[in-house]
Amino acid sequence: MQPARQLVERISDGELRAEDLVRECLARIQDREGVVGAWETIDEEGALAQARTLDRESRRGPLHGIPIGIKDIIDVAGLPTRNGSPLYADNRAFRDAACVALLRAAGAIPLGKTVTTEFAYLTPGKTTNPHNPRHTPGGSSSGSAAAVVDGMVPLALGSQTAGSVIRPAAFCGTVGYKPTFGMISRAGILPFAESLDTIGVFATTVSDAALLGAAASGRAPASQLDVAAPPRLAVYRTDLWDRADDATRDTVLTAAQALREAGARVEEVPPHPDLRGLEKTHAMVMAFEAARSFAYERQLHWDELSPKLREHLQQGDAVGPEAYDKALGAAESGRRALNELLGFADALLTPSTIGEAPEGLDATGDPLFDRTWTLLHAPAVNLPAGRGPRGLPTGIQLVGPVRGDLHLLSVAAWVEERLSAS
Repeated sequence: MQPARQLVERISDGELRAEDLVRECLARIQDREGVVGAWETIDEEGALAQARTLDRESRRGPLHGIPIGIKDIIDVAGLPTRNGSPLYADNRAFRDAACVALLRAAGAIPLGKTVTTEFAYLTPGKTTNPHNPRHTPGGSSSGSAAAVVDGMVPLALGSQTAGSVIRPAAFCGTVGYKPTFGMISRAGILPFAESLDTIGVFATTVSDAALLGAAASGRAPASQLDVAAPPRLAVYRTDLWDRADDATRDTVLTAAQALREAGARVEEVPPHPDLRGLEKTHAMVMAFEAARSFAYERQLHWDELSPKLREHLQQGDAVGPEAYDKALGAAESGRRALNELLGFADALLTPSTIGEAPEGLDATGDPLFDRTWTLLHAPAVNLPAGRGPRGLPTGIQLVGPVRGDLHLLSVAAWVEERLSAS
């Protein structure tokens, strides 16, 4: 499938009808859904009706006529929001989440709801990795990543509380963009951890990811993603480098060398002391906040929650308020440390995941290399950058300063172009 920006131009020029694009997506889903299992709900009639309306209009906005997958923790008016749990099998949204309403205003067409893990945590849904159905697509935004990679839709929304955008993007081999915390409104979205939950996007190009992120946040899209000069990149192995497999480490270092040869100034920086151990701090914050977010489900439906979620909520009970407040203080120190590192570079270059997608569908992989940046509220982008020993995608992660999203995306577009040419 062509990138979304090209599809919008074709629709605007009268070369393509939005209805025909929706039908193309539906045909692809019909052909591949039995293998990939990316969708919880398809709104065929509603999507076709909206497409016909758009075909009668002049260009409504920057996503005019583009079908989009919506992660099934995000409300779409009239459709179920099942949250990956049988507890919400009959739950139907009466209004759009804020980001969905903004996407409609930009001309996008919600095609349906994509599969999420249970409450966007660890217990998987039915989705498989499009490259090999015996392997996980990652989570929790499993269906969104898989649907974009498999050509079912050009764009999709996901969310990240630990690594739920970057990890599935890396495992499936596509662009994943986790914006700065709070850039995209969470109104109308299932909460898990209130200081961590971030709406993110999946696309086949950085340019498309920027376009979707801007529309979902109600911001004007950048006309171009340009950097004035080759960027400065800091290879940041983190203190967890030994936890990554050989292929992942090689992917990061090979990309660094290719970018250096393309003109970027690439230097290695040692782990910052105030960033050490923040993956554990993140886990503590996430558990503490989740234990409170799910107070209702715990009180009335404890036995219907998965063992993995029950264990996580019990871990949250063990985190006292003083430890939680101390963890938030560590996060503030970490943000200052990140700003210090980024005073000498445009972005950090670091692993997206431990390795390629693991075999098996009973787990979604470890978000180890994503936790710190989520805790720090920093924007991050996954770029496909290689293959692991089993032939599955591997990725690199670019991390920028809080609220430095546009510059990070511009750097990512520069990197994307050079890596694709290498």
